[in-house]
Amino acid sequence: MKDLNKELHQRKANHLYRKRRISDGPQQPEMIIDGKQVISFCSNDYLGLANHTEVKAAFIKGVEHYGAGSGAAHLINGHSRAHHALEQALAEFTGYPRALLFSTGYMANLGLAQALVGKGDTVLEDRLNHASLLDGGLLSGARMMRYQHNAAEDLDTKLASRTSGEKLVLTDGVFSMDGDIAEITALANICQKHGAWFMVDDAHGFGVLGANGRGTLEHHGVATADVPIYMATLGKALGTAGAFIAGSDELVETLIQKARTYIYTTASPPAVAEATRASLDIIKSHPELRGRLKNNIHYFTSCCDQLGIELTNSQTAIQPVIIGDTQTTVAVSEQLLAQGILVTAIRPPTVPEGTARLRITLSATHSHAHIDKLISALDVIQS
Repeated sequence: MKDLNKELHQRKANHLYRKRRISDGPQQPEMIIDGKQVISFCSNDYLGLANHTEVKAAFIKGVEHYGAGSGAAHLINGHSRAHHALEQALAEFTGYPRALLFSTGYMANLGLAQALVGKGDTVLEDRLNHASLLDGGLLSGARMMRYQHNAAEDLDTKLASRTSGEKLVLTDGVFSMDGDIAEITALANICQKHGAWFMVDDAHGFGVLGANGRGTLEHHGVATADVPIYMATLGKALGTAGAFIAGSDELVETLIQKARTYIYTTASPPAVAEATRASLDIIKSHPELRGRLKNNIHYFTSCCDQLGIELTNSQTAIQPVIIGDTQTTVAVSEQLLAQGILVTAIRPPTVPEGTARLRITLSATHSHAHIDKLISALDVIQS
């Protein structure tokens, strides 16, 4: 039997041991973490909706009407009117005929790949895709191929080499550890050329990118017809929980019939669906939230540029500071925490070896004073 204790000690020795921190109170820039007041720069609550008054009120009202839980899977008796209304609202907002709710983004990605491809087929993925996309491809039973990051030409070559079976191309819309945006237009053209399915996981773009917050497709001006499968999560910019896949009526019906992660799991609480509809309404009616986020991103990157703090080419709320060495990255994260600033150290295998980093995420609810404190701390540590 494997010596688990030995493995855990080795993780600690390699500075790869993960620990959970305990928060007291809601998601917001100023939080209590492990009993200490901190300014958080590691949440995906990009628009500050997780603690929004209207979203909380909708959640409470949902609990009062539907109770705390759904009680069963969607296909038994767990699919409430609240779930159905949210699916319709998401389809309308994204411009697709249908949308289907999943309990998590991970389950959506696993279920999609398993439902569409299998033995004799091929899944092609960006090398920097999220773990859920990679696992979905691996567990589908199809042959897995990975193309160079954001390299449409490499995808073209690899697709051309697959002359039989279904082909499914999966990419992040915004890459979660780097913050850069996928070249959706070029990827979509190549998928059409080779008759391949194309799915965009827009977990970090939905709600924040595009003139109306519709994500990376709107950001690039790409039509929904060019991206047959669109997936996004609800626990980031929308501030609640869960995920959805949008597409044609035939796609959604196929997922209902075949996606095991949809069929064999309890539906999320209806109150979450009610809260999410409130979030969606706020995104549609309050574009100034995206404006504040954009302003904070510009302010942060400009300050870093003035002080010589090196960033990547990200234009999104995800702003990595790549340090490289794992031990040094952990030490810098701890130094920031000692100054009341929470920024998580991201280490292999989440990112490639030699690219350990501070993954700084900005929110519409951060003030310039919050950002100034972070900048000053980074400047001192760097020097």
